[in-house]
Amino acid sequence: MKARGLLKTIRKMDPSERYCYNPKLRWNPQVEDYFINAYGYDHFSRISKALTRPSCYSCIRVNTLKTTSDAIIEKLCTILQPSGSESAADGIKNSISKCEIPGLDSVIIVKGSGPHTIDYGYASDADRPPKEVIVSRKCGEAVLRGAQVFVPGVLACSAHVEKGDLVAISVAIEQPGVDCGWGLGITRGTVVQGSHTDPHYFERHGLYIGQGETMMSRAGIFRVSKGVAVDMNNRIFNLPSFHDVLEGEIFLQNLPSVVTAHALDPQKGERILDMCAAPGGKTTAIAILMKDEGQLIAVDRSHNKVLDIQNLAAEMGLKCITTYKLDSLKAVCQMNESGRDSDITKQSSEPLSFNGVIFSPISSEKLKAETNSKGNISNEKANERAYINKADIGKNMQRMRNGPGRNQCVGGRVNSKGFCPNNFDRVLLDAPCSALGLRPRLFVGKETVESLRNHGKYQRRLFDHAVQLVRPGGVIVYSTCTINPGENEALVRYALDTYKFLSLAPQLPRVGGPGLVGHFEFPDGYTEEWLRPGEEEFVQRFDPSSSLDTIGFFIAKFVVGSKE
Repeated sequence: MKARGLLKTIRKMDPSERYCYNPKLRWNPQVEDYFINAYGYDHFSRISKALTRPSCYSCIRVNTLKTTSDAIIEKLCTILQPSGSESAADGIKNSISKCEIPGLDSVIIVKGSGPHTIDYGYASDADRPPKEVIVSRKCGEAVLRGAQVFVPGVLACSAHVEKGDLVAISVAIEQPGVDCGWGLGITRGTVVQGSHTDPHYFERHGLYIGQGETMMSRAGIFRVSKGVAVDMNNRIFNLPSFHDVLEGEIFLQNLPSVVTAHALDPQKGERILDMCAAPGGKTTAIAILMKDEGQLIAVDRSHNKVLDIQNLAAEMGLKCITTYKLDSLKAVCQMNESGRDSDITKQSSEPLSFNGVIFSPISSEKLKAETNSKGNISNEKANERAYINKADIGKNMQRMRNGPGRNQCVGGRVNSKGFCPNNFDRVLLDAPCSALGLRPRLFVGKETVESLRNHGKYQRRLFDHAVQLVRPGGVIVYSTCTINPGENEALVRYALDTYKFLSLAPQLPRVGGPGLVGHFEFPDGYTEEWLRPGEEEFVQRFDPSSSLDTIGFFIAKFVVGSKE
C-alpha cells in the first residue's frame, strides 16, 4: 500500500518542482549549530543558500604591465559579441564595465544572468520524462560557473541518446553511507530510465542545472576518456567562459583575492614572500602592483603547482617572481653548527664530485632547455644557479644516462633549508583552509567540528612561520576563502595574544564587512575566542549572501613592531 501511495505521489508531482534548480546544503548538525551561533539562524540560512549559487558576474584582473582596462574592454566586446541583432551587441557592451571601487581600476566586471527557468520538455500527459545526463558534483559545480560537460564528469545517461540530442543535466550529490562515510553509489554508465527506480532519483529533485546538446552518442560518452560530452546551450546561470581568452593580458580572479593583493600594498624593490602561492593568481597580482621590480618569492609544496606558477608568470611576462618547491612549515631555515644560516636563495657554485666524476651546478640555460622539452616554461628568475646537494649526485649520474626527468625541471627540487628569519618586507599567507566560502558549492557534509578545528591548528603553525620570516616594521596579510570564524577571527585572536609586537592595520581598499566579535564554547569545554570590540573594523569579511555577491572570504593585515 505504501509503495502504491508513493507511486501515486510521484505521478502527481508537478514537473516544475522536480526539473528546477533549488539545492539545499546538508551540513553536519554540530557544524550547523556552530555557524548558527556565529551568524544567527536567518543570516546563516541566507549564506547557505548563496553558497549553492555562483556569483552573477565575472571579475577580471587586467595585466596593466601589458595593456589597459579600456583596451581590454574593447577586445572583450568584440570577442563576446553574439552574431545577430544590434540590441544583443549593445547588451554585451552594457554588461562589461570597469570596477567602480576606488583603487581597483585595473579590474573589469562582466555581468552574467540567472537564475533562469528552463523548460525541459517534460510531457506529463504521456508520462515521458526528458532524456537526461547525470554528472558528478564537481562537474556540476563547474557547469554552474560556465563550463561545458566533459566526458570524465558524466556518470549516467538515458538509453538511446544519440549525437545531437537535447538532454537535461542533473547533478548527483554524495550521500551518507552505511559506514558513516559519503559516496555516490552510482556505477558509471548506468542507464537512466526517468523513473523513481533510477539512482538518486529523489536526491536529484531540484538539482537540474541546464540543458544541452550531446556532442557524441551514449556509447561514445562511455567509450572515450576525454572531450566535450554535452554542449550547454541553456543554462540556469549564464556566465561567459574566458578559457584561453586574452592569455597573458587578463586573469579571471575573485574580487576578494584582488583586494588581498592590494591590502598587502607591495612596493617596488621590496622582498616579498607568498607562502602558499599556487595557483599563482595573488602572486602575479602582487608582481604587477610592484611594477615587476623587486624580489617576489613564491613557494608551494607541490611540484606541479610550482610549475603552474612559473607558467603563469611567464605567460604574463613577469620576471620578479622566483619559485621554490617548499613546504611552508619548513620555511624558516635552521642555523648550522657554525651559527650561520642556510638561506635557500644562497646557492652553491662549487663543482661537486662523486667517484671521480665532477658535476657542476645546473646552468639556467640547461634548466630552460629541459623544462621547455617537457612543455614547461620557466620565468627569468631561473637564471640563478640551482643548488645540488650530495644526495642529488647519484640522481644526476642516472639522469646523464637516461635523460632528464620531470623532477629536474625548474621548481622540481625539494629544498628543506628554508629562509632566514626577518628576511622579508611583506609576507602573504593565503592559508589552506576548509574552503567553505567557495561558490557554487553543492556538498559540505564531510566537514565536522573536529576537521574545522584541525584547519585552525594548521593555520596557526603556518602563521608562526610567517611571523618569524617578516622583518620588524614589515607587514603580514592573512587570508582564507572560508566562512568559518575558527579559521578567521580565531586566528587573529591567536596572533594578537601570542605576539604582542603585532597589531592590526587598516586595509585599502575597504570592500568587505566587519569581522565577528565574541566567542564560542564547544561541548568539550574548549572556548574559541574571536575578535574583541573595536577590532572588527580592521579586518575584511566577505559575506556570500551580501549585495557584493562575492565568495566567502576573510582578510587580516598585521603590522610587525619591534621583536626585541
